[in-house]
Amino acid sequence: MTPASYVTAFAELFGQPPAGAAPPPAPAPAPVPVDWDTVESWLGLRLPADYKAIASAYGPLDIGEFLWLHIPCAREGWFEYGNWLEGARREAPEGLLPWGETRKCDLLYWDTTASDDPDEWPVVTFHKDGARAGADPWHRYSTPLLPTLTTLIGEGLRPSASRTAFLTEVDPGPWTPPVPRPAPTPQQRAALTEGTGLAALTALVPPPRKPFLGDGTWEWLYERLGTRLPAEYVTLMETYGGGCWTNWLRVSAPLSTGEHGLAEEVRWVCDAYRGLRAEYPQFQPLAVWPEPGGFLPFADSIDGDQLGWLTEGPTPDDWPLIVYPRHAEQGPPLTGTLTHTLLEWLRGRFATEGLPSLGRVKDPLDHIDFEPLAGVE
Repeated sequence: MTPASYVTAFAELFGQPPAGAAPPPAPAPAPVPVDWDTVESWLGLRLPADYKAIASAYGPLDIGEFLWLHIPCAREGWFEYGNWLEGARREAPEGLLPWGETRKCDLLYWDTTASDDPDEWPVVTFHKDGARAGADPWHRYSTPLLPTLTTLIGEGLRPSASRTAFLTEVDPGPWTPPVPRPAPTPQQRAALTEGTGLAALTALVPPPRKPFLGDGTWEWLYERLGTRLPAEYVTLMETYGGGCWTNWLRVSAPLSTGEHGLAEEVRWVCDAYRGLRAEYPQFQPLAVWPEPGGFLPFADSIDGDQLGWLTEGPTPDDWPLIVYPRHAEQGPPLTGTLTHTLLEWLRGRFATEGLPSLGRVKDPLDHIDFEPLAGVE
């Protein structure tokens, strides 16, 4: 088939209504330029022709208001193809290449081991809810992308398609593959298994030359929050500043006075939690700051999980860490300190709901990093 015939076949999926119903509109083209040669060179794989044709014609798509077909593109603060792809790969055995996800956080892959011809790669799905329930989370189709979409629509997926919802306000732009990272140093290799505390963490992940904290002061923040914060957290922030750990854990700039600083993030998360708790107390069992012993968040994951403290104990230095997971029941407080927990998570020795392991990776040092907030050295 030619690229045009793949596009025609895809558009026809949205023109076959049930008996007596008006035909749904075909998706409107909203392309984003993609240099497929560069993308395939970065992946080390050729991609299926139906995917490239659909992606080139329509850009990133929300299909059936449920399934997101991702393409190589980027929108700052919302989506970056390389980061998303690497994160999705951590959930999967080697040989599975992600192309989409659902609103239930299920992931969709091709099985690249099934054929040397990418046009024959069958679709495989990973259902996170099934994994949490102890069931087999994998569902394997025997068909490539376009026939699988045809099957899904035949099984009840709504025949509609439009620009991915979270990429509508500002159009995504072209994606550029990341510059290859330098080879790990002997110090980093050693710190993957040896050492403790901040010395081991900074050996494993060298901090930025100038960590970004924000334009306020610690005393300003304490006044806004109504409390001091653990000394260990202050030291960690003054070492690394705000940023993202391993494309997963996002830490707000603590002293930023803007809407994305820690003070505003705490206010927003706590207000949202209280609202959810009023409706679903069985799923939101925590007190929240400034309630006694309340949850006080300071970081979140790209999946919407929250990491913070339970503000109980004689001083802030006694507060235990806790994760409020977005897609699982509330678990108990963590037992380790912040630095220890972060270090052991990066080493692959610790995982919990909201802080999952790096998954099946050949070398953790290919994935462990810290990305400072944009524009920071």
